[in-house]
Amino acid sequence: MKEQAGSNPMSIFHDMHAFAARARARLSADAPRLDGGLRPAAVLVPVIDRHPVPTVLLTMRPLSMPHHAGQVSFPGGVMERGETPMRAALREAREETGLAPEMADPLGFLPARPTGTGFCVAPLVARIDPSFAPIPCPREVEEVFEIPLPDLMNPDGHAREYIHTRDGMRVYWVMRHDGRRVWGATAAMLRALWERLS
Repeated sequence: MKEQAGSNPMSIFHDMHAFAARARARLSADAPRLDGGLRPAAVLVPVIDRHPVPTVLLTMRPLSMPHHAGQVSFPGGVMERGETPMRAALREAREETGLAPEMADPLGFLPARPTGTGFCVAPLVARIDPSFAPIPCPREVEEVFEIPLPDLMNPDGHAREYIHTRDGMRVYWVMRHDGRRVWGATAAMLRALWERLS
């Protein structure tokens, strides 16, 4: 028997309509204010309207990249002069994965996320048409893949890890799925999405 959306806290992540409605109600329609001391950037958090459950589209960065090599991330990057966070997120998603802007239905913004690499990131959550077929840019993307939204939104799979750096101890979120490791700012944004919607 199909679980009714709203019957338990995890049910909204199994149903795209329930997820989209909750996201519109709890995420900000306005872009967050970005820290002026950091480089402004934006990412798209693409939730694809798959059945039986929605999925989150992620990219793997090539090992040849000077920054974030081999990391799992959302499509996104540095904002251009005069660009809004929404325009930047959609432009970067198109450049990196071939996603046409008309296939993305923006649902709202998560709070700005500063990173340890000197960026302040505006994360835009969007519902993606399931007919989208990725065309990765080989210079920026090694692989495009999807993970079921309920798997990423299950708090039992959210772990904290620690690393020693020049500036002391750094703590960050990690999520694992089928041998893939999502961590750092990307995992922190997914955790923030869970906190806002659950």
